[in-house]
Amino acid sequence: MLDDRIFLKAYGKINLALDVLRKREDGYHEVRMIMQTVSLYDGIEIIRNSTGQIEIESNVFYVPNNENNIAYKAAKLLIEEFDIKEGVHIYIKKFIPVSGGMAGGSTDAASVLFGMNKLFNLGLNLRELMERGVKLGADVPYCLMRGTALSEGIGEKLTRLPDMVKCPILIAKPPISVSTRFVYEHLKLDEVKQHPDIDGMIEALKNRDLGGIASRLGNVLETVTIEQYPRIQEIKEVMLENHAINAIMSGSGPTVFGLFETSEEAYIAKEKLKELNYAKQLFVTDVFLPGAGRKTTQ
Repeated sequence: MLDDRIFLKAYGKINLALDVLRKREDGYHEVRMIMQTVSLYDGIEIIRNSTGQIEIESNVFYVPNNENNIAYKAAKLLIEEFDIKEGVHIYIKKFIPVSGGMAGGSTDAASVLFGMNKLFNLGLNLRELMERGVKLGADVPYCLMRGTALSEGIGEKLTRLPDMVKCPILIAKPPISVSTRFVYEHLKLDEVKQHPDIDGMIEALKNRDLGGIASRLGNVLETVTIEQYPRIQEIKEVMLENHAINAIMSGSGPTVFGLFETSEEAYIAKEKLKELNYAKQLFVTDVFLPGAGRKTTQ
């Protein structure tokens, strides 16, 4: 007998390095990135029912509860492909900053694909889930795979890398809304003077050299987002002044993360940012490594 509900942790991601190589003829940008899962997660509960409908509920009022939600699209994709007659109620408890450059929506969708596969015994393996995930968004396959990975193409070509060194990470999301489309449309690649040393970071990962990894953090999209929103740079500076090994923006922003050697230092920086009122959401988390279960309790 199949279970009627499943609870999952949908983990967020940061970009240890993000480079844009060129704009393709189809309008997409070709990227080269190093992605890392962090322990900050959204809670996803999927409940089977007899309604034949997809219902979305969240603790955050501005999360769409209809087909505009990528988690809804993930459920619909499998329901249609496998002709599932039952319905599902999906409750999303958000912690990952919305529109923050941490793949919050993509990781929710990835967990819905994973959970639907389990709940309805669809028999899909990870590769098959990732093939379906890319139809929803370029980050979804990575959010299914998780861990430390090189991401290429438009983000869908993934190569697993040696595990990131465990360390405390401070996440800071200022009260700013950033359009990913705007950032990419306004990126002037010919004016970008410094590109992240991704190959050097891969070597540092192999050598488990946290200092070498931190010194190579880089994100070319900062050239657009920081110019529009100087507060991002101010958050980086506060982290660096309070013992971060290094700090950069994740994705297209506006979330900033800093790597620290100790939790105590990360919490001191968190309190300073809170005191300055620079960020609306602040979390001290750490690196999430593969092997930890996606499913928790039912």
